Amino acid sequence: QVRLEESGGGLVQPGGSLSLSCVVSGSVFRTPTMGWYRQAPGKPRELVAGISSGGGINYLDSVKGRFTISRHNANNGVYLQMDSLESEDTAVYYCSAILYINPSSEPTHLWGQGTQVTVSS
Repeated sequence: QVRLEESGGGLVQPGGSLSLSCVVSGSVFRTPTMGWYRQAPGKPRELVAGISSGGGINYLDSVKGRFTISRHNANNGVYLQMDSLESEDTAVYYCSAILYINPSSEPTHLWGQGTQVTVSS
């Protein structure tokens, strides 16, 4: 069964850094898009950063210049480096991938299990 496996996150003081990792577990044909979403208590889930297999990247305005998304196509991994963290970045972060299991399948949108990021002094 194909799934996304996340790691990273935790507690950090304001101004600190954390990194998140996510890899696709299982065999897939291709993964056009991967990214990271977050959801804070009482707020809707929002896209933090997305990256295509060709390297196209987009960021949430509030994280531009502080967060860096990257991917490793060989292992279907996506990574998020978070610097200069602020209390407003506190949320559960979810890995996301749109992928094709095989050449004839419809696209599938998978989510990771979520990992808590807490920015607090």
